[in-house]
Amino acid sequence: MLYDLQGEADMSPIVGILYSAVKENSQRLQSITYGMSQEEVDYKGPNNNFNSTAQLIKHILYVDLIWVYRMKGQPLPHSLKEQYGPMIDANNRLPMVVGKSLDTLMSNYEGVLKMLKDTCTYLSDADLDQVVTFGHENEKQATIRWGLWHMADHSRYHQAHINLLRKWYKENTISN
Repeated sequence: MLYDLQGEADMSPIVGILYSAVKENSQRLQSITYGMSQEEVDYKGPNNNFNSTAQLIKHILYVDLIWVYRMKGQPLPHSLKEQYGPMIDANNRLPMVVGKSLDTLMSNYEGVLKMLKDTCTYLSDADLDQVVTFGHENEKQATIRWGLWHMADHSRYHQAHINLLRKWYKENTISN
């Protein structure tokens, strides 16, 4: 298998490369979560005090969804905030997710990735210079270029957490 970051035919070159990094990481997320049982998707670590795979996937999905709307220059519709949010709960933690199937989580994420692909087909490389605000209170600024890179990087960061949860889950189920 040859690994490469080539954009889609209908995207400008740099937009396409950045989009393909996000796409590759979404494929990696599917690969590392393949075959997880519902119990494993909901598993919160050896002492039940970490974010579950379900929480992490929902978080990745929500962050990416917000970035798609930033790139479009539009506010996130209330209906999508209700469906996929909030970003954090009252205790500044990822919201609890229990009993939501991996298929549902990944299907929802694929919907966000389709929105991203559609958005990227309309972006030019020059559009990547546009500055948008982000952060819990929109206190930070970044270019759209950085936002696309961040989507890939952020997903990969949380995939490491999912891999650790899988390791702990296997150790826990073998020893019990």
